[in-house]
Amino acid sequence: MIHKINKKWLDKEFQKIFAGLFLACVILLSIPQVEACTRVVYKGPNGMVLTARSMDFSIDIPANLWAFPRGIKRHGEVGETSIEWASKYGSVITSSWDIASSDGMNEEGLVANLLWLVESKYPVFEKDGETPGLSVSLWAQYALDNFATVAEAVEAFSQEDFVVVTDYIPGTDKYTTVHLSLSDASGDNAILEYIDGKLKIHHDESYTVMTNDPPFDEQKAIQQYWKKIPGNVFLPGTNNPPDRFVRASFYIDAVPQTDNTRVAVASAFSVIRNCSVPYGITTEGFPNISSTRWRTVADQKNLVYYYESVMTPNTFWVDLKKIDFSEKAKVRKLDLSNHQTYAGETSKEFKKATAFKFQGLD
Repeated sequence: MIHKINKKWLDKEFQKIFAGLFLACVILLSIPQVEACTRVVYKGPNGMVLTARSMDFSIDIPANLWAFPRGIKRHGEVGETSIEWASKYGSVITSSWDIASSDGMNEEGLVANLLWLVESKYPVFEKDGETPGLSVSLWAQYALDNFATVAEAVEAFSQEDFVVVTDYIPGTDKYTTVHLSLSDASGDNAILEYIDGKLKIHHDESYTVMTNDPPFDEQKAIQQYWKKIPGNVFLPGTNNPPDRFVRASFYIDAVPQTDNTRVAVASAFSVIRNCSVPYGITTEGFPNISSTRWRTVADQKNLVYYYESVMTPNTFWVDLKKIDFSEKAKVRKLDLSNHQTYAGETSKEFKKATAFKFQGLD
C-alpha cells in the first residue's frame, strides 16, 4: 500500500514537472533575444535588507565604480526638452562603458538596477519637440539622485512628467531595451517597465526576484505556478530567464535568514552566483545567451556596496558611510578598466575624476 501511494505521488510530481518544463519552453520560444541578468532581494530580521544582481551581456561591458556627491546638476540628454535636476542624494554606482549608470545605491539605501528586457517599447519621442524626456542611460541615476524610498520614487514616476528615451548602444547594433528595479532599506520593491509605449509600475514589497525577461506580469505568473512544485524536489537548471527566476525565488527563501552581516552577504552572493551564467559559454541554437560579467550586493542596512568581476579573483566593497557626499565634495572613480584587483574596503582607493557624460540623443 505504501509503495502504491508513493508511486501515485511521484506520478503527480512528474506531471507537474513536465508541465512546468512545457510552460518554460513556450515562454522561451516567445523571447527573440536574451541578455541575461538576475536581481534578488534578501530580507533578514532586524532590518537586514540586501539587493544582489548579476550583469550578463553577450559582449564585453566595461565597468567602473563612481561616487557622485549631492548637488550635481543633471540634464536628460535628449535635446531642448530634456528634464533637469540637481542630485539630492549622493550615490555609488557601477557604470557601463562610462556612458550610463547600470546599478547603484544612494546614501539613503535606495538601490536601482537596470536589467535588459527585449519586450520594452518606449513612447514615441521627438527630439526638441514638446514632450519632456530623459535618456535611458540616466533612468537609474535619476532615481538614486532624487529619492530615499521606493514609495517616493513610485509616486513621482507615476506622474509621468517625462518619458524615458532610448537609442542604440554606441558602436553596436543593440537597441537599448531595459526595465528598472528599485528596492529600499525597508525592503520595499518596485519594477518599472515600458510595454507597448506605456509605463507600467509593479509595486509591492513581495517583488523580491526579477530577471531580464519576460515582462514582470509573466514572471509573476511563472512564480505562482512553480510555488506548487517543491524546490527540494525539482528546480529548472538552465541559463534561461524563467529558470533563473525559479531558482532565485526558491533559494532566496531557503538560505539562512539572519541579521549577521557576514552570513547575510554570503547568502545573497551565493544565490546570485547560482543564477549566473558561466563565462564564455556558447550554446548551440542560443547565440544570445550571455555570460555573467560582474555581480553586486548592496547592503541597504549598513550602506555597503559589494562588487565582484568574473575577471578578477577578489570581491571588494565600498562603505558609503566613508564617502564624502557633501555638495563641496568631488566626483570620484574607482578604475576597473584593466581588471585591477582590489581587496577589502576600497573607499580610499577612489580617485578624483571628471564625471563621464551620459549617453543621449546626438
